[in-house]
Amino acid sequence: MSEVTTNTVSPLEGEGIRGDGQARWYVVHTYSGHENKVKVNIEKMVENRGMQNLILDITVPTEDRIELKNGQRKIKTRKMFPGYVLIKMIVTNESWYLVRNTQGVTGFVGHGSDPIPLSKEEIARMGIEKVYIDLDVEIGDTVRVINGPFEGFMAVVEEINKEKQILKVKVSMFGRDTSVELEFGQVDKVL
Repeated sequence: MSEVTTNTVSPLEGEGIRGDGQARWYVVHTYSGHENKVKVNIEKMVENRGMQNLILDITVPTEDRIELKNGQRKIKTRKMFPGYVLIKMIVTNESWYLVRNTQGVTGFVGHGSDPIPLSKEEIARMGIEKVYIDLDVEIGDTVRVINGPFEGFMAVVEEINKEKQILKVKVSMFGRDTSVELEFGQVDKVL
């Protein structure tokens, strides 16, 4: 006796959308040294096919390093993750196919044809997207520095720039008050 199984297709899957239809960041593995070519190729194909609503952003994360060479300071830009490109996209059959079949792409990070999106924590840690922090402080409030070179210090808020997400604070070090600029994410309000 054989069993009959039926596959139910959600309305989203019927349209080729995988998952919940939300734009998320995915990691794409590329041939090492081909990251920028892959980025440019995908951007061209997205524009040619009018898929800007599915593939929203493509980035090759880089960082600037200061190197001393013959007594000269030189700024070198290097890739943070050689062999990888980050793409913010809504995964549909069409968008997955476009990225997967781009020259230089070896595949998505994930299980076969099921890419795994980055978590919000991973995105924040990598600095891919700026996370807006609503910090409830006023001038004169005391804050605790929770990361960076002044970690563990207490500081008094002097200025607040909500647009740039920066505080100017006064930190007491070695018996002197020193003004320092800190990002909202570097402090906690002391109650």
